[in-house]
Amino acid sequence: MNPTRRALLLAPAALVVLRPAHATPLQMEVAIAAFTGGAPLRDGRVTLEIAALVENGNTVPVSVSVDSPMSAADHVQAIALFTAGNPQPPVAVFQLGPRSGRARVDTRMRLATSQTVVAVARLSDGSHWRRAVEVIVTLAACVES
Repeated sequence: MNPTRRALLLAPAALVVLRPAHATPLQMEVAIAAFTGGAPLRDGRVTLEIAALVENGNTVPVSVSVDSPMSAADHVQAIALFTAGNPQPPVAVFQLGPRSGRARVDTRMRLATSQTVVAVARLSDGSHWRRAVEVIVTLAACVES
């Protein structure tokens, strides 16, 4: 049987997979659990500096710092950023060690919509600390047209 021209033109359309434009809070929790290895999260020790009201989501300054002496015995191993409203919940993971000097990272991120931004820190003693901030975005980013 020879395929018709119409069948050949419609075949690529059958391969399109629809997925939500934004992740869900459950997907963010799963991503955080993957980062922590299922370890419990504690509130505190993490400072997340991000504006509560963002005019343009295309470039949002973010600073994360962790209260840690950064010594060989007690230091931050990693800092991760997560969002529930972007297409992918994990935004970035920064690896640190005692030679980092300070447990602080500064970066910029895109925010697709108003959402919760979560910073999680993994310490050398195996504990995980977090801070969450609600951010309102007036002009969204990460949208495909």
